[in-house]
Amino acid sequence: MDNKKILREKALHFHKKKPAGKIQVNPSKKIETEEDLALAYSPGVAFPCLEIDKKSNTAFDYTAKGNLVAVITNGSAVLGLGKIGPLAAKPVMEGKGVLFKHFAGIDVFDIELNTKNKEEFIQTCRALEPSFGGINLEDISAPDCFEIEKRLEEELSIPVFHDDQHGTAIITASALINACLIAKKDLKNIQVVFSGAGAAAIACGRLIQSIGVLSKNIIMCDSKGVIYKGRKNNMNPYKEEFANDTKARNLKDAVKNADVFIGLSQKDVLTEEMVKSMSSEPIIFALANPDPEIHPDLAKKANPSAIVATGRVDFPNQVNNVLGFPFIFRAALDVRATHINKEMKIAAVQALAELARKDVPESVSLAYGGERFHFGPNYILPKPFDPRVLTTVAPAVAKAAIKSGVARDSISDFDQYLLQLEALQGAKQIFFQQITRRVKNLKKKPKILFPEGESPRILKAINATASSNLYTPVLLGDSKKIQKTISSLRLSHLKNVEIQNPEKDKNFNSYAEKLSQGKNISLEKAKELMKDSNYFGSMSAKLSHTDGMITGATKNYVDSIRPILNTIGCHPIKLASGMNIILVKDKIFIFADTTVNIDPTAEQVAQIAEQTLKLADLIRIQPRIAFLSFSNFAGQKENPKKMKKALEIFQKKYPDIISDGEIQADTACNPEIIQNLFPSSPLKEGANILVFPNLDSANIAYKLVQQLGSGEVVGPILIGVQKPVDIVQQTGTVEDVTNTILFNLLKIQAYNKNH
Repeated sequence: MDNKKILREKALHFHKKKPAGKIQVNPSKKIETEEDLALAYSPGVAFPCLEIDKKSNTAFDYTAKGNLVAVITNGSAVLGLGKIGPLAAKPVMEGKGVLFKHFAGIDVFDIELNTKNKEEFIQTCRALEPSFGGINLEDISAPDCFEIEKRLEEELSIPVFHDDQHGTAIITASALINACLIAKKDLKNIQVVFSGAGAAAIACGRLIQSIGVLSKNIIMCDSKGVIYKGRKNNMNPYKEEFANDTKARNLKDAVKNADVFIGLSQKDVLTEEMVKSMSSEPIIFALANPDPEIHPDLAKKANPSAIVATGRVDFPNQVNNVLGFPFIFRAALDVRATHINKEMKIAAVQALAELARKDVPESVSLAYGGERFHFGPNYILPKPFDPRVLTTVAPAVAKAAIKSGVARDSISDFDQYLLQLEALQGAKQIFFQQITRRVKNLKKKPKILFPEGESPRILKAINATASSNLYTPVLLGDSKKIQKTISSLRLSHLKNVEIQNPEKDKNFNSYAEKLSQGKNISLEKAKELMKDSNYFGSMSAKLSHTDGMITGATKNYVDSIRPILNTIGCHPIKLASGMNIILVKDKIFIFADTTVNIDPTAEQVAQIAEQTLKLADLIRIQPRIAFLSFSNFAGQKENPKKMKKALEIFQKKYPDIISDGEIQADTACNPEIIQNLFPSSPLKEGANILVFPNLDSANIAYKLVQQLGSGEVVGPILIGVQKPVDIVQQTGTVEDVTNTILFNLLKIQAYNKNH
């Protein structure tokens, strides 16, 4: 089965899997009681209705209008599929809704209109205005799309944006700015040839003029050839706008000596010979989907210095509209803009172009399988999964809307606005962005040792974080094997990485001697143990030859922690514990102990609770601790009694820390239950640290949270060991390892501060 057939089967299964499609509607408020029902519907709903009746603008305060966009089409020009009609276009519109939500937190209703009549389309959109904060027009054939958008912009007081025109134009213009920088071409002097004269091409032509390209230097071609002054056949006012004085009559003539080719037409219209006839370092944007006007390999073969972009994800420099519309609408909604004007579009163009010229964070590399990106011929646009696109484009567009006078609301504090945007990207993303900002303040670049230096997962994670320049990695293992893996995986940042072979290392004998003295075992036995990279690494960390250590990728947790405890030991109490951080929307929880102590005593549970205070301090949350059980303050069985005793021990030592128990998990996490059933409990705001009675319950709880998708899980994090050491899960991903690296750096920072 060829790749296209495989993709077809996967895509059909993806869409058919229950629930069918890609979108659903979920309530934003809980409806669980009679009072909830009264507030949400009758009689309570009357009050916001009356407020909106008095002052229409309050609809943004009392309804979802301010975060709701309509994606509307009639299916007359679906990208790559043509005139397939409104019903067949629905999967595309649903997909658009998914992208709005994923990248910018915007809710969408997709609306497919069964009409070919331009006036009916306009009247329907006009009638829908009260429901939405904005309208995204999609896949409407030219020239109707121009008239529809123009009329709606004039007649509606919410932003209307035809993405096929302006989204493509914005991303193309950004790419053009950067391609010209690399090729050392001046926008005012470049000769640009378009293949295609539809909605996207017209919009691109207009927008590139706004950034400096001269109209006299643009030649546009359609299926009939060059659009020139005086041409009569197959013309309209929009094409007429680009009619120039030129002797060229076909694409082949037009591209001779041209600097830029922008294709928005059909596959294979640009040949190798045509590319060879262009100027030196030509810029070729072959954007037809799914098959470009020329295959990138052929373009490069014709001229190796060519800068090539396509609309496809499997080639460098994808011109992808998702880099634009979610973030432009995000800004437009946030300032309640009446229009998306030229100033806002240019702001988006400049913001995207500037972002591509900045260093790319490791999180982006992770989203693309560890591939590294640097500004140059194969990277002229940011990647859609770069979290900075939202926080770069939306503020720039919002500022342009405010400055140009189309914003009905303003943003007084853009630093606070950035935090609001970050909050849309997911709790885990925000959490590690904050940690990254903190560890960048380390005065000295620490060394982190990786005993499993031959693990591809470890190597990929180190390679992905290398550009951050926050630490120096040290690998243990066979140098030849490691270098072979680095080469096969093309991990360019690890070419000069430090590698130590424990048995050949100068410290091997001294480490063995230290171990034999500390554990009172024979030197021969100590040397045997020191051949284990985890023992060798642990001794390196113990003696501060390295600042931190991360292991666990190839061994189970027990085998990974044993050398650490036997070599480094615990401090200040003889107990280590593993903890997971659970991120649920805007809440942070610590689960303890999830990995180390199987059935701790009451005294040990109290010690585990004490260790959670260190982690709480590390992640800067005010601790509110619940000692969990299956009963609420009434258990007579062994575990409830144990947890009650553990609470008593803990409270004697830490009377000022908010804590309570034994208590059920739902009670501990829900302030309403606590206030209704146990108003005297100090956990009035709910607990954020959950201490479990045993390893079974803790481990089961966090893994259920992880698998059922109710929260994002960080960790496990090892607490109580005398040095900054962490153990990753054997089943963890490359992203899990990179997150552990960041957390290890945070622990190193805290260790250096206290020593």
